Amino acid sequence: MVSITIEYEGQLRTTLTHGPSGSTLETDAPVDNNGRGERFSPTDLCASALGTCIATIVGMQMEALGIDLKGMQIEVCKEMSADLPRRIARLETEVWLPVQLSESQMKKVETAATNCPVHHSLHPEIEKPISFHWKS
Repeated sequence: MVSITIEYEGQLRTTLTHGPSGSTLETDAPVDNNGRGERFSPTDLCASALGTCIATIVGMQMEALGIDLKGMQIEVCKEMSADLPRRIARLETEVWLPVQLSESQMKKVETAATNCPVHHSLHPEIEKPISFHWKS
C-alpha cells in the first residue's frame, strides 16, 4: 500500500506528498474550471498517469528483451466532455520509439501499452486510442 497525502492550499490548489519518498507535486484547477491553470490539474494527472504507465510497462517489456528504449517519447492529449457531468472523454496517446524493432517486438510493445494498469483502471467510456511511431 502507498499513501499519498493531499493538502488543500486554497484557491483551488493542492500539494500532494508521496508517502514512501516524500516527493511533492502541486495541482491547480484549469482555467476553464475557475483555476489559474498554472500547474497540472487533477485530470492532467490522470492523463499523465496513463502516459507514464505505458512508458513504464513498455520499458519493462523491452528491457526483458535487452532493448533500451531511452529516449522513447509519449504524448497524451486529454479531451474533456462537452456535456455534464464534467469528465475525461478521450485520452489520445502517441508513442515514439527510438529503436528499430521486429514485427514480433512491435506487437509486444502494442500489447504491453494496452495492458498497463492505468489503461485497465480507466472507465470504459473513456476513449483511449494509442498510435505508435516506429523508427525506420
